[in-house]
Amino acid sequence: MQATLHNADPLDHRQFLVAVKRLADSLSYGTDRSPFLGQGLEYVQSRRYEPGDPVKSIDWRVTARTGKHHVKQFETPKQMPVWLVVDTSASMAIASHPPGKYGLAVQVAGGIALACLDHVNPVGVLGAGGRDLVIQPSLSRDVLLQWLHALRHYRFDEPTTLGQRLLSLEPSLTQRSMLIVLSDFHDPDALAAMKLIGARHDCLCLIFRDPAEDQLEGAGLFRGREVESGRELLTHGKRLLSTTDALTESLKKASLDHFLIRPGTPFLGQLRHFLRSRGGASRRSRQ
Repeated sequence: MQATLHNADPLDHRQFLVAVKRLADSLSYGTDRSPFLGQGLEYVQSRRYEPGDPVKSIDWRVTARTGKHHVKQFETPKQMPVWLVVDTSASMAIASHPPGKYGLAVQVAGGIALACLDHVNPVGVLGAGGRDLVIQPSLSRDVLLQWLHALRHYRFDEPTTLGQRLLSLEPSLTQRSMLIVLSDFHDPDALAAMKLIGARHDCLCLIFRDPAEDQLEGAGLFRGREVESGRELLTHGKRLLSTTDALTESLKKASLDHFLIRPGTPFLGQLRHFLRSRGGASRRSRQ
């Protein structure tokens, strides 16, 4: 079964454009400084020489002062490719508070994408569901609007492929990139994939949780059917594999920055602060 995102009124092309532009104006993406060190123009620090480092990068002043060879490190270029990984699976369609998890995820993705383009960061998108949606990073607003329109349509029976899609994307990342994953993280394979990518790239997790899901965490025994796989199950609310507390704890242990978004709860101010406070070695979480 397929559905289309709606706001209070039907969301046509112009209304949708205005909505994401307003969100982008509110976000202030915060990538003015690169979180990575490499071959750039702005000197950051010096470190001990390692075999294989180019001789031309030796910092002779620090070497003379310490008696040990050091090399200079520079900030990498700020035009870092940004990948938005949007979960389009059936569980994202839960919506006890309009526009629901999926509607918010699409709006947040559009706002961040427009903010990135304002900072001249090319943006790509990867769908993490049953559909084949892969758009290479681009600075074109027309391309951005095309995939936003594609994301307006969603299904109530779409499987989750978040971990699989992340693993398939990783080999194609030939340069350091920033990945922003927008999902409810019900895929048990997602955490291992994000840890792998986070070792070489900057990975942020935007967690979308509906208030109705919190009630399940304290529920007793119940029988149900998982819409993403069709698997029938008998479980206890306390044994759900992806409770919010368990998920955030796992992300902290994996040193993955994350931010929790709940439909029906104001979040833009905190999200803007979270994105703005992003740093290279620092790991933060916000709820």
